[in-house]
Amino acid sequence: MVRAAAAAGGSRHLADTIRQSRLDNGIRVVTEDIAASHAVTVGFWVDAGSRDEDPAQAGASHFLEHLLFKGTAQRSAREIAEAVDAVGGDMNAFTTKEYTAFYMRLIEDDLDLGLDILSDIMWAPAFRPDEIDAERQVILEEILMHEDEPSDLVHELMHEALFPGHPLGREVLGDKSTITAMTRDQIEGYFRSRYRPSSMVVAAAGSVDHHRLAAGIAERFAGGHGEAPARVIPALAPPRAVVVSNRPTEQAHLMVGMRALDRGDEDRFALSILNHVLGGGMSSRLFQEIREKRGLAYSVYSYRVGYVESGVLAIYAGTSPTRAHEVLDLIGAELDRLAAGGIPDSELLQAKGHVKGSLALSLEDSAGRMSRIGRSQLLHDEVLTYEELVKRTDSVTSEDVTRVITRVLGGERSLAVVGPFDEGAFDSSALVSAPGSLPV
Repeated sequence: MVRAAAAAGGSRHLADTIRQSRLDNGIRVVTEDIAASHAVTVGFWVDAGSRDEDPAQAGASHFLEHLLFKGTAQRSAREIAEAVDAVGGDMNAFTTKEYTAFYMRLIEDDLDLGLDILSDIMWAPAFRPDEIDAERQVILEEILMHEDEPSDLVHELMHEALFPGHPLGREVLGDKSTITAMTRDQIEGYFRSRYRPSSMVVAAAGSVDHHRLAAGIAERFAGGHGEAPARVIPALAPPRAVVVSNRPTEQAHLMVGMRALDRGDEDRFALSILNHVLGGGMSSRLFQEIREKRGLAYSVYSYRVGYVESGVLAIYAGTSPTRAHEVLDLIGAELDRLAAGGIPDSELLQAKGHVKGSLALSLEDSAGRMSRIGRSQLLHDEVLTYEELVKRTDSVTSEDVTRVITRVLGGERSLAVVGPFDEGAFDSSALVSAPGSLPV
């Protein structure tokens, strides 16, 4: 049941349109009502990802993502697909290193159908042996497809370099050996231990009434109780300097990365500014220097991601193998310039404008808003309003960015490469930078 305070209208108001409550079973519910919308996107977010798997079960989280849509005791996979297609809805899921999400987008009149299906797959999956074996083959094909995409593979190599021997360094998909060997009992056991109500957030955005949604989830709840196992957080070993995968590719796929801030660090807003200045857009330093000025790459960019105990700031570039060292020199030089000189006020203002504008554009539909509030509730146990996010971004100073530069760019740099090279083709000394102060 919904707690009396929430059922009586006492749910927490973050803004006129965003509300939160917690059901008696432990599920957190967060909604954002969008005026004049005729659509609603609803998602179940689970605090379980590839980092939570035993090494022998690597890929279990992603395997579950596939299997939960394969049918329940009441519905076959075909019946689920036909029911969603019949109302013009969209249904999908994704797995990350720290969480898994399942969601549907429908018109407002079909919200009950969406809740019926999502609740059914979350709490009563069938795990039929024939469907497990069929989906096992699908995942093995997905692994092969991933390995044939060097521009994807290099990102996993970067995590392997930054987090050697650590769950964060493992591939989300698992590998051929673990997926082939995984049994039905192992998959169901992982599901029963991790998919607990206290580990779940239900988020919805669009034409949605918070109290009706919360009551609907409580009425449909059929899951187990109790807490999920505590997340294991192993110590971090020193990063590897260079990881190379020799492939006969036409391009060299290069990544330079550093351990960065964890997901709750108060400096994460300043890191977003730094990321944009470095390689976050068309006006960024790396895009202008490597693509626009020199024509050395079609794709060059940077990104950041935060985890429980650490994070990543990484740069990607795809270039001709004969130009790989030149591009790496340019990336290293730009990192050194930032480390030595910080950023001027003009870049700070431009970056703030980009971050705020990108946020606003990402919230133009119910799916974008559902993703924002669901992820925020799960990872931070709070949801900042758009106005609060703008305020946090506007409050970043050049001194804040300089502090983040010292904390992140002053750390060890790692290099990941996919292309026609041997590991000895790259000198790790070119990546060495001055020691920083960030304990990662």
